[in-house]
Amino acid sequence: MMTEANILRRKKWRMSGVMVALIVLTYGSAAITKFNIIEGLYAIPSTLAWMINNLVPSAETIENIPKVLKRLWETIILSVIASTTAAVFALLFAILGAQTTQFNRFFGFVARFIASIFRNVPVIAWALVLVISFGHNVITGYFALFFSTFGFLVRMFIETIDEASSDGVEALMATGATYFQMVWKGVLPDTMPQMLSWIFYMIETNIRSATLVGLLTGTGIGYLFDLYYKKLDYNMLGLITIMIIAVVFIIEFTSNKVRKVIS
Repeated sequence: MMTEANILRRKKWRMSGVMVALIVLTYGSAAITKFNIIEGLYAIPSTLAWMINNLVPSAETIENIPKVLKRLWETIILSVIASTTAAVFALLFAILGAQTTQFNRFFGFVARFIASIFRNVPVIAWALVLVISFGHNVITGYFALFFSTFGFLVRMFIETIDEASSDGVEALMATGATYFQMVWKGVLPDTMPQMLSWIFYMIETNIRSATLVGLLTGTGIGYLFDLYYKKLDYNMLGLITIMIIAVVFIIEFTSNKVRKVIS
């Protein structure tokens, strides 16, 4: 029988092994890519100086705030719509795929497999593929965000259902409740706060992702960023970047408050 000292010693050796592996991986990756860490660190002060000299908005640039806000609002609306509609479909697939609520193993496997495919394709890859089919418009951005959000939320919802509602489901099934009664009265009440938390998280994430998607689809704040980037108008790029950061912080702060209320 292992003593407590032996257990602690084994944990210490495992942690040491992990640290060594991370160090070897870091230096190995730097050697393969020919990245000089020291030169990278030395470049930070000059990079910060360039950003201060070029990206600080001027008085003339600040007059364009209404134009930037209009595009930001379009990006926020797109992110919210994509996140909420994806959440509805993700909930249906999660109920089919979770061990606690699946009524057929085959359908459960299919639901998890489909979600895995959507989850493992990056949102930028979705945007590139969909641009070929739908062109440069809002629909392309919507579906790119929808597909990636759907795949992520299915996995999170499945884990939430299996972790939070097993006891309630067993109690309802013991009383002779039907499958739909079990889902409606046992699963959803226990898991909805955590699911809403994940939805708010995806809205925050999608606002950032929508900026990148907009570069490819010519929509939202991404379009405006790409426009001024091609013009080398760094003052406007700085204003757009600052406003994106501000909006993300505001939405994150709001969602954190809402999550505390519903949890």
